[in-house]
Amino acid sequence: MIKNCKISKGDISEIYKKIGKNVKMVREERGVSQLNLSFAIGHKSVGVISNCELCLQNKHFNIEQLVKIADVLEVDIKVFFKDIT
Repeated sequence: MIKNCKISKGDISEIYKKIGKNVKMVREERGVSQLNLSFAIGHKSVGVISNCELCLQNKHFNIEQLVKIADVLEVDIKVFFKDIT
């Protein structure tokens, strides 16, 4: 028998916040603005990056965005999952 998942919505929210924080850290280390990153991954405004980095308005990065951001920032996608257990 398979066990039931014990990860709560609150836990997931914290994971999204950590991913956003890690994206922001790498972006800033690379000297890339939110606007330039937004354009580079195919968005027309800074709002997507800004909201996802801070998990505002219940927004978070999806897998497609993370893959594209990792490509643009030239990092392994694993970096964005640092400190998530």
